[in-house]
Amino acid sequence: MLAAPAFAAVARDAVAQDPASLKPVDAASNPIASGQGYVHDATKADVVKFPKRKGPDGEKQFCNNCALYVQGDVKIAGSEEVWGKCILFPTNLVNAKGWCNSWAPKAS
Repeated sequence: MLAAPAFAAVARDAVAQDPASLKPVDAASNPIASGQGYVHDATKADVVKFPKRKGPDGEKQFCNNCALYVQGDVKIAGSEEVWGKCILFPTNLVNAKGWCNSWAPKAS
């Protein structure tokens, strides 16, 4: 777990990068994404390996309502989907309707 100052620095750096220069995270080549079970489509999450996504509460978990999702509404040329930045992947984008096991609810 990151300490608060380190977490704040990572968040600041993630927001500072121009989203137009970023590409979607590739779970096949990114060990953090792979280890966290990241998928661009949350409905395809492996609920056996990651039971957090199972059931009615889990079905409400998406990147766009996660505390780690720091900047949304990013469009990628040639895609109608919405993307955003995630603190876990500061040099990549995540799908707004994606999911990973690090999902945490946004503060109300």
